[in-house]
Amino acid sequence: MVTKQCTGSPEDSDLRRADSLAREIFSDVANKWAFLIIEALGERTLRFSELRNEVEGVSHKMLTQNLRMLERYGLVQRKVHPTVPPRVEYTLTEPGQALRATVDGMCGWTHQYLGHIEAARRRFDT
Repeated sequence: MVTKQCTGSPEDSDLRRADSLAREIFSDVANKWAFLIIEALGERTLRFSELRNEVEGVSHKMLTQNLRMLERYGLVQRKVHPTVPPRVEYTLTEPGQALRATVDGMCGWTHQYLGHIEAARRRFDT
């Protein structure tokens, strides 16, 4: 059995409440770019350009915004090396690695049910 650990008030961790911190975090983190960034980083450290190459289709602006958001929530660590030009690297933190397990589960679910979903969409769209 898994026990959820919540700090702060119960209202802060209640996804059903519009003003809860948990809902804000969920809303920000549960987007396709954040999931793809977390999956791409995995257990590696990547530079911005490497990460952009890994996450096909993401614009410079969207990658920057999502990395900043993930850093704000403590899921990604940004390290700037004092070189010319500066070298910036990104790594998942411990909470980011824990979230990655959920992202991996979502990816596995997608692979497992992709055929089923495609068939349902074809039936629905006709």
